[in-house]
Amino acid sequence: MDAELLKKVALFEGLTQGQLAKVAQLGQTRDYPAGAFLFREGESGQEMFVISRGKVRISKSVPGIGEEALAILEAGQYFGEMAVIEDSPRSADAIAHISCAVWVIERSKLDQLMFTDKDLAYVLLWTFVRTLSERLRETNDKIKSFFAISRF
Repeated sequence: MDAELLKKVALFEGLTQGQLAKVAQLGQTRDYPAGAFLFREGESGQEMFVISRGKVRISKSVPGIGEEALAILEAGQYFGEMAVIEDSPRSADAIAHISCAVWVIERSKLDQLMFTDKDLAYVLLWTFVRTLSERLRETNDKIKSFFAISRF
């Protein structure tokens, strides 16, 4: 992925031009048709994704109800970052909402870069923390709304 495009992704906003160039060398591009699963809840994950074109739906399957969309992400947004932070199964499904192209970063490559560039690691890890906190807050709000609706 081009370093100039990476600069527009919130995760990489705080990086220098040199750091962006290093990150740009890490990934590879993948294309998915509409409806294709990028990953499924419960699978092990070793990659995170940045959307370069199209839209990706993050959802969970709710027993007795079906699919509950948690978010629809667009070009410039990222997801799956929990897989590069911890070694746990995927917490939701990622589905191509419309055909999309994503830029994929493997955990091992990102780990190596963060090990050799501590300033880059500091910026990325704090951005991960803010993102996860924001997404947790949004999920909590959705749960409150769901319970409020279910009482009627």
